[in-house]
Amino acid sequence: MPNEILYPVLILGGLGILATVILFIAAKFMHVPVDERQVALRAALPGANCGACGFAGCDDYAKALAAGGVKTNLCVPGGDACAKAVSEILGTEAEDVLEKKAFVRCGGTCENTEKLFRYKGTPTCRACNAFYAGDGICNDMCLGYGDCIAACKFEAISIKDGIAVINRQRCTGCGMCMEACPKNLIILEGKAAQVFVRCHNERKGATTRKSCKVGCIGCHACEKICPTGAITVENNLARVDQEKCIRCGACVEKCPTHAIVDLGA
Repeated sequence: MPNEILYPVLILGGLGILATVILFIAAKFMHVPVDERQVALRAALPGANCGACGFAGCDDYAKALAAGGVKTNLCVPGGDACAKAVSEILGTEAEDVLEKKAFVRCGGTCENTEKLFRYKGTPTCRACNAFYAGDGICNDMCLGYGDCIAACKFEAISIKDGIAVINRQRCTGCGMCMEACPKNLIILEGKAAQVFVRCHNERKGATTRKSCKVGCIGCHACEKICPTGAITVENNLARVDQEKCIRCGACVEKCPTHAIVDLGA
């Protein structure tokens, strides 16, 4: 009887020792040297893994930086401080980061528009959008189920009065919310940009008026009054060229539906 217990224990113990030896040998001979600069670069990056730099994540960006030939100012969430830290590790001159902020191109609050039907499916914007382009009377309105909130790692988005709202102080411009929105309502513009068209509807004015009180009706009033040519109307929708905009406020005052807003006013 003792042997019946002893032999299995010895066999299992021997297998355990053999496995340990094999793993040790494998680790010894299959070890891949890691560039110490790559490790330091990865530590300097914020870890958002947002892809704003053009790479799959912080690990890939750090690897590319260590290999050379990649700009040090591509990390938008990290900002200038991150670019400086990366440049110090690489021994190169720091470059300024073009900091951006997100904006939701929709003013379709509960007061300004309404729902077309009562949606009872999976409570996500993507799922709702797959069902007859969403439950809103406007096909281009924010659905308000918070896919952008789930994507944001910086708690910079909330739902207020039925639509997504960006907290510009918290927003890092990573663009993850932009990728998550099935309506393509979220855009990224330079941090200094303040004047935006709060609409993404390209339907004719008469149709827009029926679906939203603050939708752009493509009347060209803003385009005509802008002194710098910063606003143009294409496909029934006004668009702002942020590089030309001087924030004179003329378009904001002239817009008959108040679709144009100055966030800093």
